[in-house]
Amino acid sequence: MSKVSILIAVYNASEFLSECLDSVLKQTYRNIQVICIDDGSTDNSLDILREYASKDNRVTVISLPVNMGQAHARNEGLKVADGDLICMLDADDWFAPDSIALAVEEFSKGEETDCVLFEVVMSYPGHETVYPLPSFERMEGREAFRLSLTWKLHGLYMVRTSIHRDYPYDETCRLYSDDNTTRIHYLASRYVRCCKGKYYYRQHALSSTRKVSVRRFDYLKANESMKRQMICMGIDKHLLAEYEEVRWLNLIDVYMFYHCCGKNLTDVERTFGMSELKRVWDNIDMSVLPAKYSWKFGYIHMSSWRLFRIQEWLYFTLRSLLGRNNIW
Repeated sequence: MSKVSILIAVYNASEFLSECLDSVLKQTYRNIQVICIDDGSTDNSLDILREYASKDNRVTVISLPVNMGQAHARNEGLKVADGDLICMLDADDWFAPDSIALAVEEFSKGEETDCVLFEVVMSYPGHETVYPLPSFERMEGREAFRLSLTWKLHGLYMVRTSIHRDYPYDETCRLYSDDNTTRIHYLASRYVRCCKGKYYYRQHALSSTRKVSVRRFDYLKANESMKRQMICMGIDKHLLAEYEEVRWLNLIDVYMFYHCCGKNLTDVERTFGMSELKRVWDNIDMSVLPAKYSWKFGYIHMSSWRLFRIQEWLYFTLRSLLGRNNIW
């Protein structure tokens, strides 16, 4: 029976941590290794982890003295993983009781299966929705990679440990760059499957990706890291062009964040954010993008940075009046 290692990076997650750990330790699939990495928490998260470890020898606790971000924390956990298969669980999320069993079962359906997606349930206060996926029994890794560029496939899955060791988490940024690793895992897989094992993805204001923070600009740097890796791997020009469009759209989204939330940042943070926006604006290859970006208001590259900024101010001001700006 395959052993599964589960990576749980923890930072100030005491409010949700017991629910997360209980969901793992109550899995119907018992042959698991639970690796909890406390990433310099300042609350009592580490005490909670140690309490669980004292009661269940399947739990390993790693304590990092300084907060370095979830990609680094998970990589520290990856170093001690001894399972045949591996997955991650965020400290504020949880699994259904049979999630691990159902994922492992999918691996048994073909020796060339290298990655299995969970069924992701987006859990909002008061309601839930299921992340929509295309219908497929199995998919070649390259196609899964292509679909993940625009998140038609989500990034919550179980993968062979051998692949994960070859491609650890991208630590370019504290946030977002770990998304790049998801895509590379798909690309490195021979086949990707889905299972009915539910991963409950909690949506709440305390999430690190939902805070108004200068770290939001890391998204642009993470995108650049993904592009560099695609070039190094020899990805064909059509996929590179598709991802360049993703980078352009993400630039516009991050500009909306600046427009809507810049007042909540410090002067230094605003200056840094604007410099990042301009730097990425300068290096986007507009020649490979669809023609609509030469005329679609709000998305035109413009002949100068000053004109682009004027366009974005007008665009997001109008959207604000219509109540259509959504920074998340």
